[in-house]
Amino acid sequence: MNLVALRMLMGDKAKYIGIIFGVAFASLLMTQQASIFVGLMTRTFGFVSDTGQPDVWVMDPKVQFIDDLKPLQDTMLYRVRGVEGVEWAVPLYKGLLRARLDNGNFQTCNVIGIDDGTLIGGPPEMLEGSLADLRRADSVIVDVVGATSRLAKQPPIDPATGKPMGPPVPLKVGDFLELNDNRAVVVGICRVSRTFQSQPVVYTTYTRATTFAPRERRLMTFVLVKGRSGEDPKALCERIRESTGLAAYTADEFSWKTVVYFMKFTGIPINFGISVILGFLVGTAIAGQTFYNFTLDNLKQFGALKAMGAGNLRLLGMIMLQALVVGLIGYGVGVGAAAGFKYLSGRSELAFRMIWQIPVITAGAVTIIVVLASLLSIIKVIRLEPAIVFKG
Repeated sequence: MNLVALRMLMGDKAKYIGIIFGVAFASLLMTQQASIFVGLMTRTFGFVSDTGQPDVWVMDPKVQFIDDLKPLQDTMLYRVRGVEGVEWAVPLYKGLLRARLDNGNFQTCNVIGIDDGTLIGGPPEMLEGSLADLRRADSVIVDVVGATSRLAKQPPIDPATGKPMGPPVPLKVGDFLELNDNRAVVVGICRVSRTFQSQPVVYTTYTRATTFAPRERRLMTFVLVKGRSGEDPKALCERIRESTGLAAYTADEFSWKTVVYFMKFTGIPINFGISVILGFLVGTAIAGQTFYNFTLDNLKQFGALKAMGAGNLRLLGMIMLQALVVGLIGYGVGVGAAAGFKYLSGRSELAFRMIWQIPVITAGAVTIIVVLASLLSIIKVIRLEPAIVFKG
């Protein structure tokens, strides 16, 4: 009987492909949009993920997310170092500074100032140069994406055509930058996680970063803290809060705080949620209508099987087998297409991260689509009279 069900399903190729297309389209849209949403949310705390050495991030209590910069007094560093359980605590500067390009244009850069002595907080991966080179005079390290795009040297303009005379030349080790009217020498190229704002990232020492930055009374953005061996980071956070009055979070807590802010105060979740719901509804409509029409076209065959003694449970099993087959194929095609989409756009600016939970949730949604699509067909077959096979 199962073989008969599969032959009935695949006999009408147009409807068979139509059902698979509906399920595949729903799977593709839900997987793709959910992966882009997760990718965007991951970018919001990319800098926290790249800075893996500290256990605890200390900041102003009013900071709402990673880019909500509220500087601290330098004396707070010593107060944090005096808290019981702290192995080391180092300052970190994070701010937006303008870089003047060789063609006279300006580009805003995300400047990171790390501890002069230990260089804790540096980039996670060096492509050229060494992190220790930051100890040289006026030195900076630039991320590879910024060096090859927004900070790249622009070619001269052809006066006859008004078009650039060649492609941009990527920034390389030994080149110079002008940060807030201060000379900076590129001593290294690094790779960092893409951030939500996607601005070029420039690393330097804390002292040099505060020299580059406009003069203010407070310049220290965060204090990075490492607990002693065996110290519970959450308990250490609580002691820092009680002793200093500052906010203290573990890396995971700070990342989640950033994600919650973007989900609460931006329209990103609503926009992507609408796309996912739309994919679910469209997939259900296409698959449901096509599957129901397929059942109507095969009512005589189901009636003949009933007349030959097949019970309702056997017929329902046949319908569910048909639905399972199209569901599995459509799900595979849709998720595979989403993965292919990621591969084809791998070098673009697209934020795409397919974590394992997304295919699992999509599989659950496809199961619901398949069940809803087959529900009308099941009702129709249960009410079917075997005598239909004898009608003209």
